Amino acid sequence: LFPQASMMFAQCTWKCASFVLLCCVLSPPAQASKCSEDIRCKCICPPYRNISGRIYNKNVSQKDCNCLHVVEPMPVPGNDVEAYCLLCECKYEERSTTTIKVIIIIYLSVVGALLLYMAFLVLVDPLIRKPDAYTQPLHNEEENEDARSLAAALTPSGPRANTVLERVEGAQQRWKRQVQEQRKTVFDRHKMLS
Repeated sequence: LFPQASMMFAQCTWKCASFVLLCCVLSPPAQASKCSEDIRCKCICPPYRNISGRIYNKNVSQKDCNCLHVVEPMPVPGNDVEAYCLLCECKYEERSTTTIKVIIIIYLSVVGALLLYMAFLVLVDPLIRKPDAYTQPLHNEEENEDARSLAAALTPSGPRANTVLERVEGAQQRWKRQVQEQRKTVFDRHKMLS
């Protein structure tokens, strides 16, 4: 049940993300005149006499980006307009909403793919994997070999304990024990990580 549900969810998410991305890519290219969301003039006016400071925003062209075209309604009487406008700092700003939308869609697609992968690891992977089926016999075999090698090491080998052949066999036994210890640690780590 879980594999089928997660596959259906993944397919639906992928289709939705593909549709949104396709719509953004196939949308008509930007026209010569930018839309009103992409341009604005921002005027920051400090306090003047008894008038508190304010920020004014208006969608105007770059040539009209000044205090006279942006600050509406004018908070000062006609003879103080010039002095008030000299204090205001106006800045023309442009942005590309299409680029912002595409970047957000890519970001959400990556996050969605990572969430799907996490759901797969949490729900489906334990059902697919059966670690005890192959690790348990190996652990049992290693334990039996350890017991045999310890029994062989503890039995006395007779009067000729210092011959070259016996030293080589002892070194070989030590090497086998080291390999077995390494196998145990590798399988234990693998079991912990999976």
